[in-house]
Amino acid sequence: MEIFILAFFALGYLALAGADIGVGMVLPYLGRTPDERREVIAAIAPFFLGNEVWLVVTGGVLAGFFPMLEAELLAGNYPLVVVLLLSWVTRDTGLWLRGRLTDRRWQGWWDGAITAGSWGLALSLGGLLGHVLLGLTGPVALLPVAAAAALFGAHGLAFAALRLHGELRRRAAVLSGGAGEARTYALTAAALITVGVLAGLRLPLEPGTSGAALAPAVLAMMPLMVAAQAWVWWTFRHRVTGPSYL
Repeated sequence: MEIFILAFFALGYLALAGADIGVGMVLPYLGRTPDERREVIAAIAPFFLGNEVWLVVTGGVLAGFFPMLEAELLAGNYPLVVVLLLSWVTRDTGLWLRGRLTDRRWQGWWDGAITAGSWGLALSLGGLLGHVLLGLTGPVALLPVAAAAALFGAHGLAFAALRLHGELRRRAAVLSGGAGEARTYALTAAALITVGVLAGLRLPLEPGTSGAALAPAVLAMMPLMVAAQAWVWWTFRHRVTGPSYL
């Protein structure tokens, strides 16, 4: 049961947050002007905070259910975890401040923070997945990192194609040929989930003694998170036609 709970939240984070990470990575390509970039950011504005909850819960489940695994992952990948956290803060700082410090020079700075933070998240997550899945070290370890980053970027483009319109939609639909955007999004989401599953199969998933006591509470929370996520997606199911609060 504990393994199922961890997989649910970790894979959910990769599929959901992978989209807004990818959009941030390709922000300079999609948005050629400040106004275009703000419209691109509006595509992820309703989702990114809710998506981050999945990462927070994943960390909590890992610490509460698998303390030995958490210690092993942190000890063996401490630099990657630090990069992940710094990138997370950098990306979110750019998202929050872009619409509040509206001078063009500041907007360019925050756009750079969004892009750099998104790349940092993709590369650090790719490094963690590559280390767990393949156990590679040295320069050759950069290959799975690059592959994972490309997958995040493709997932972001597919999501942007579902959310944007006009010229921005055309740019985002480069992978789907202008049609089949939902199919492309489903394929990139499935690819991220597959990578996560393969990595999970190589982990020593032995629950700690507290897992049995915590599992009922977490199981009770899972339907609420799914319902909240479904409500957000349904509420913001229409394409973006202008800037948001960010």
